[in-house]
Amino acid sequence: MQPTARASMSALRLMPAVGLTSTAWGLFMIRMALIADVHGNLPALEAVAADIAAHGISRVVNLGDHVSGPLWPRETADFLMQKPWVGISGNHDRQVAFDDPADHGPSDRYAFERLTPANMKWLAALPTSAMLDDAGMLLCHGIPGDDREYLLETPEHGRLRLARPAEIAARVGATAAPLIGCGHSHSPRLVHLPGGAAIVNPGSVGLPAYADDGAHPHVSETGSPVARYAFVELTGSETRVTLMAVEYDWAGAAKQATANGRPEWAMALLTGYVVRD
Repeated sequence: MQPTARASMSALRLMPAVGLTSTAWGLFMIRMALIADVHGNLPALEAVAADIAAHGISRVVNLGDHVSGPLWPRETADFLMQKPWVGISGNHDRQVAFDDPADHGPSDRYAFERLTPANMKWLAALPTSAMLDDAGMLLCHGIPGDDREYLLETPEHGRLRLARPAEIAARVGATAAPLIGCGHSHSPRLVHLPGGAAIVNPGSVGLPAYADDGAHPHVSETGSPVARYAFVELTGSETRVTLMAVEYDWAGAAKQATANGRPEWAMALLTGYVVRD
């Protein structure tokens, strides 16, 4: 999952009215779903979208890494382009859209070779971060200002461990948002900084495990093939976060990965674990 050259960062500030519902006490509640790291897994995305709709949630935020992987990149992009969802880019989106194709890894290359010009235009136009003013929520894929770094985890001894509060605070930096949504690690988490922000990683919709062979080689594993996302509900000073898990046809997704020459993806999709020699 190691990126190469970087494009310039762009940010978006949003003040959406959708997602506001009246409670029995006359207060306004903000309800939204957070998704991240779809990685071209259309069946998982469709199952998550259906589950979100079944819970009566219309406001959805997508935290990036939409298409990279040996599955259904074009179909996933087409699906997302039809949704009125807030979306930002992840490191793989940036690589697919802006890097020299000669530098692409196999997952980015598979997506790049199959996306339409309209898909590429949409991918390239995604901001790298966004601020939801009504929710006081900052959206980023990795850490604020850098989609390559983990916000809530630190690679150590070949795995991702939960980062210490001081590490997370240093990565958040001067960001004043009381609520932050991030992705990148594929690890569903809710972390409260002492006296600071609440940070939500909804986990990965489409890839429950992976190996990163970059500067600090490590694996990320959830131990389950389910698709992940999160609900966020805000009422007054109260914030409620629910981490969700949804079943879908992961055997079909694994079959697609195998057919496209990626048995390690197939194992990750089937088990939530990384293949070990």
